[in-house]
Amino acid sequence: MKHNAISTGAAEVMVLDLFDGAGPDMNPQTTDSEDLSAEMRTYYSDYLIDLAEPELIHDQFGQRQPIPKGGGKTIDFRMFDPLPELSKPLTEGVTPDGQSMKVRNVSASVEQYGGFVTLSDMLMLTAVDNNLMAATKAIASQAGRTLDSITREIINAGTNVQYGDGSKSSRSALAYTSADVNDNLTVKAVKRAVRTLENQDAPRINGYYVGIIHPDVAYDLMNDPEWKYPHQYVDTAHIYQGEIGEMAGVRFVKNTRAKKFHGEDLASDSRTLTLNGAASASKSLSFDGGTVAAHALKGRLLLIGGSVVEVEDNTASAITTKEAVTAADNTVIYPGEGGAGGVDVYSTLIIGDDAYGVTEITGGGLRHIVKQLGSGGTADPLDQRATCGWKAAKTAEILVQQYMLRVETTASP
Repeated sequence: MKHNAISTGAAEVMVLDLFDGAGPDMNPQTTDSEDLSAEMRTYYSDYLIDLAEPELIHDQFGQRQPIPKGGGKTIDFRMFDPLPELSKPLTEGVTPDGQSMKVRNVSASVEQYGGFVTLSDMLMLTAVDNNLMAATKAIASQAGRTLDSITREIINAGTNVQYGDGSKSSRSALAYTSADVNDNLTVKAVKRAVRTLENQDAPRINGYYVGIIHPDVAYDLMNDPEWKYPHQYVDTAHIYQGEIGEMAGVRFVKNTRAKKFHGEDLASDSRTLTLNGAASASKSLSFDGGTVAAHALKGRLLLIGGSVVEVEDNTASAITTKEAVTAADNTVIYPGEGGAGGVDVYSTLIIGDDAYGVTEITGGGLRHIVKQLGSGGTADPLDQRATCGWKAAKTAEILVQQYMLRVETTASP
């Protein structure tokens, strides 16, 4: 599969208030506004897609499939199995038996997402096109970030994981103690990830693997002398959106949207809590050390004595966990979504070709919908409101677990 590098600059975004669900359902229509000419509808739809695409960091390297029209909510991503090696030479004058390509379908169900902004008649008294353009910028940013998050969460749920440089066995074991003692991303960790992908025959993308990296993690890695900037290895006209450099055969794309496993504070006045009384294979735990509202921790992960447990429910002074806990009195309770001591853990995805698939946003995948003043009927009797919105059908799917590796690490504060 060919991947085209992107060289688009970041779009300027004007932030408007998003009135989610404000007012009555005044626009029962589901088609694009007929008040706009076909040329203007095409222009604004293309403009929406152009502005949304820079936000789609995680879509850049997936196998893209168009949204099926009239085919229901299921989309098929196709993978072709490699042909076997041939061990016998040709016989002179004899045509050998042909071989058949074996295709494997991976199906996924698409879901719809969308949002809109409301433009008042007073606002529309100024230049209509300017307001519509500003609204389109705002919803394009929202659409891009929303659709990118869908892909990010799906592909970060893969089972091919490396913790730190490979010396740790779980996320909760990753620790940041000091600048010298930590589990930050290192050259060793990158090389180990590349070796894993190579041993799993993961194909490269234009000769390289690609890494999606958070700026906090890139800060640590870019200080290494082995780091190469794009102008040192590739024509800068053909770099990926957000590309910052290469190391050990991986071209890195930096973005704040790279996955971060972060646990919010456990109390309104404290990041941690303290076990009040020893626990011996118990699911009922008392705590102190902070102000916690009833049910506030329900569904949260906690790190207690080296074990990660999920909260069934809580009161202001007690927690019920789904797993039994054994820990001493006064053991510190940390947020359990990240690493040791509640430290943030970052995902750096190292990606090979055809590791995952995404739905294409062009060709009907992302629509620009405008409802002009007067389109609301009796729900808007004084023609006071117009709307500008977007709607998209979206999904992503991991196609080959072995073609992508998630490297989880800490980062310098």
